[in-house]
Amino acid sequence: MLGLGMRSVCAASVISSQSNLCLITYTTSSFCFSNQTVWRKANLSCKMAIDNSEKDELLDGGDATRQRKVTKENLAQSTSGITESLMSISRMMSQQVQQSEVAMHTLATSSRTIQEANEEFKSMSGTIQLGRKLITKYNRRELTDKLLIFLALALFLATVLYILKKRLFPF
Repeated sequence: MLGLGMRSVCAASVISSQSNLCLITYTTSSFCFSNQTVWRKANLSCKMAIDNSEKDELLDGGDATRQRKVTKENLAQSTSGITESLMSISRMMSQQVQQSEVAMHTLATSSRTIQEANEEFKSMSGTIQLGRKLITKYNRRELTDKLLIFLALALFLATVLYILKKRLFPF
């Protein structure tokens, strides 16, 4: 008996769950349907409002067409102005490139001149050092020559004095 009672309770709960599920499904589908109709009505009203505004523009459209023409003329003028600006920028860039080329050429020429001067300086440096050595050697020789001349003069004078002493004072 307990088994039959439990089965009937389970069956009753399954039936009530199914009915709850059916009720939820029905309310959800009716809600979706009502949303769909509301959306369609809103879409139609927007389309009608857009159509009406376009009709009004067409009927009053002389001004809009003129404004478009004026706008197109303004766009053409601004485009030509921009084109002129770009052309002037291009010319200025070309001039700068030419000036840079001249500066590069001048820099290369002066660099070559500096390198040549450096090579000359190196060769002159060797010549100057050789000249310095020769001058110091000459100065030493001059000093020794002066010393030898002084000693020779002293010896000559001593000899002259000795000869004069012997001849004039024979003691």
